Amino acid sequence: METLPQVEAVARAAAGAAPALARADASTLDAALVEVAAALRREAAPILAANAEDVRAAGGSLSGAVLDRLRLDPGRLEDVARQVESLARLPAVDSEPREVGSRNGVRVAERRVPVGVIGANYEARPNVTVDVASQLVKSRNAGVLRTGGAALRSAAALLDLAVAPALASAGLPSEAVGLVRTPDREAARALCSLPALVPLVILRGSGPTPRELAGVAAAHGVRTLAHAEGGGVLYVHPSADRARAVALVEGSLDRLGVCNRLNLLLLDAEVWDALLPDVLALLERLEIAPSLPPHDHPLGHEWATDDARAATVTLARASSPEEAAEIANRETSGLAAGIAAEDAGAAERFLAAYRGTGAFWNATTRLLDGFKLTGAPETGINVDHVPGPRGPVTYRDLWLRQYVVTPER
Repeated sequence: METLPQVEAVARAAAGAAPALARADASTLDAALVEVAAALRREAAPILAANAEDVRAAGGSLSGAVLDRLRLDPGRLEDVARQVESLARLPAVDSEPREVGSRNGVRVAERRVPVGVIGANYEARPNVTVDVASQLVKSRNAGVLRTGGAALRSAAALLDLAVAPALASAGLPSEAVGLVRTPDREAARALCSLPALVPLVILRGSGPTPRELAGVAAAHGVRTLAHAEGGGVLYVHPSADRARAVALVEGSLDRLGVCNRLNLLLLDAEVWDALLPDVLALLERLEIAPSLPPHDHPLGHEWATDDARAATVTLARASSPEEAAEIANRETSGLAAGIAAEDAGAAERFLAAYRGTGAFWNATTRLLDGFKLTGAPETGINVDHVPGPRGPVTYRDLWLRQYVVTPER
């Protein structure tokens, strides 16, 4: 079957199921999510077996960081199940009209309505399949998922053994969340070219691909929410507690293949000589290479997406909180930046100057995550400088505003 017709068939099935999700009450949707979590535990063996096959197939062609993102184990699968259960306990998006005033003899109310069908194109990370599917269900939207080819077996197992049966058990169409089952990269372009069926597509990933797909979508009249680049920044101020600062560095590097890990470490010029030996000793223990001045790459180069050198952190000097914030604003994607400082005034100056999505004081940028910050898994992290959902995008953001105008009584 050719790629475009295959994507279109999945999209048509999701579009046919969308009205049932839009009409469903919150208890039905939450019952489906509870069953997703139960099925993830009940079907853990075949899901993990499918994932192990993906990992084996990709072992000779992907870097360690990418394989880490691809790999599921019992602990990670249990974490996914717990997140879905937590999502089921959160309040539903309120779809009842909320009065905002009276004008010219009429009442004006605002209501949230589902998008309908939302597409998602994402990297080879199996947990994202469940994260996105669960967010769509919670927000009363149907969906079309397309993952990187390396994770296709895992995604199919998660959909077929957990998500689809859970929807059916709650009396909802099992095809409401569909999966494009081809590794052909042309499927991503096809997903971004069906505005009548899939008016919004979430784009995750790194490098030029999300930008290219955003261009395809724009040419076809499809709107996008893009999560393309990441990389956390930490600035260490002279007032910082040295042990706390080193602990923040270590805590920011527990996983190297994720977007919110430490990417650029800025040491204040006053503490560079004193703190650098401690930092280098820590990086050596963690088997992470430092990139020291003079750099042969942009300061904001994202190591998590550099398959050959993911185990790297860039180190540079900054002379003030304002300069550190400006470096983060200018050189990085604007995902997240933090300051290590005991001086509250210095921290406030940094936080006021940084314009990115997440700003942190004595906390790791690894906390920029939908579940850690809001209690809901995310579909991605939006860093666009435009009005709309910014930061971790969750089910609370996947709706459209509608004005409802009725006669005054």
